[in-house]
Amino acid sequence: MKTTKYKGSTLAACTSSMILLSAMMASQSVFAHGYLEVPPSRALACQKGLNTNCGGAQYEPQSVGETFKGFPAGVGGAPLQGPVDGKIPSGGHSLFSALDAQSATRWHLTEIKDRNIDFQWRYTAVHPATKHEYFITRNGWNPNEALKRATFESTPFCTIDGANQKPSDSDKHNCTLPADKTGHHVILAIWTVGDTDAAFYNAADVSILAEAELPGGWSAVGSIASSTQLLAGDKVKARAFSTNGENPQYSVEIPITSTEQGLPQNWSFTLAEAINKAHTLVRAGVRDENGNIEPVRGNNTLYAQKESGVTRYEVQLNMQEDAAARLSVSSMQGEYVLDKGQAKVDFGVLSNRKMNIEATLLDENNKPVGAISTQMESGPAMLTMDVRSNPGAHTLTLVGTTLDGRTTRQDTRSVKVTGEGAGADYDFVFPEGISGYTAGTKVLQAKTNEVFECKPFPESGYCKQYSPSANGYEPGVGAHWHMAWDKL
Repeated sequence: MKTTKYKGSTLAACTSSMILLSAMMASQSVFAHGYLEVPPSRALACQKGLNTNCGGAQYEPQSVGETFKGFPAGVGGAPLQGPVDGKIPSGGHSLFSALDAQSATRWHLTEIKDRNIDFQWRYTAVHPATKHEYFITRNGWNPNEALKRATFESTPFCTIDGANQKPSDSDKHNCTLPADKTGHHVILAIWTVGDTDAAFYNAADVSILAEAELPGGWSAVGSIASSTQLLAGDKVKARAFSTNGENPQYSVEIPITSTEQGLPQNWSFTLAEAINKAHTLVRAGVRDENGNIEPVRGNNTLYAQKESGVTRYEVQLNMQEDAAARLSVSSMQGEYVLDKGQAKVDFGVLSNRKMNIEATLLDENNKPVGAISTQMESGPAMLTMDVRSNPGAHTLTLVGTTLDGRTTRQDTRSVKVTGEGAGADYDFVFPEGISGYTAGTKVLQAKTNEVFECKPFPESGYCKQYSPSANGYEPGVGAHWHMAWDKL
């Protein structure tokens, strides 16, 4: 493996000109596409169903993260090049903006058990590469903040010289993960294209389980991620494991006695301190330049000496249900009237906790005909749901989950729906469920309020080829929709 340092190319700063970025992407997107396949990029994990609520990224991971080359230029007052801070995973492309969401539990983590790793890309439209680079998040990074340049180490831990040649899907980039990295991290893989001004930025979410012996005989064996708010009465436990299973001798548990102590950064610090007080062969904290390991109010890494036998730690949260949490439908009309099969169903909701809310209206056959998801504050709120259905008895289900996930509440109401029906039935609202479309699948095209049925084989193969950037077969809208669909 040849490792080479490069200077960023000189490009004009582009912090606010999204028009320029859009023009560039429109002119260059036909030339090069690709994604990190091993370990899977955040977008590829969306396509595989490992991640959810990904927006357009799930349809074309090969297009995600394409923007100007030059990362990480922009630090210390230098002109900004590469993706804008806070929009690194999406490359600043609005179609893929869902990928910019960041929390400790938002994305599937690929387990990495060997620091000697082979990165592999998949190219759907290959062009020459000047280099591939791999950056990783700093120790103590905050997994609940949007990814910025400052989140990552300032230099790549691995650089592969592309020699301005076309890479192959069979190429593997053999790299070694830094010895002090363990637990939850984000790897930023960058393919810099040789014959355009673009690079592809792919975020990969990983959990590094590989042992690493550091100076002083310490090996990284896990991490304490400060992510979840805990309440008085909860407990948090660091469970130690050896090659033979759980090793209770080195497990440590602390109770949460107050709201202040339950703050993520505080209980992480308290647990790390408790581990360090209880044992000499394991430590929790962040290593400084001198190799000292001290707790911080944030993410803490767990280290162990070989003679402890500890090879891995898991952090277990024992959260008590919030018995006082309440959620209800507070007000509804006695009747909702359809106009050409459509209606707006509005209703009041009352909660005494911040909650993630999902409301669904089901017809008499228990088929969802309307849905809404939102996050609401404690107190009253009015929600409005777009419905497409036929007259008859309906049921509204309201489900709310507290933001920490510890408590779920539900309320159900019977609803009378009258008026003019929608006519043709359907299985999905396009493009929901697109990967499963087969002959006979019926979809509602919300853009035209029409229902389409997927043609018999072999034309049915066109029904699931739709993607946000290649929509020629989109029912009722695409230039070639009639090849795949019949309008009902």
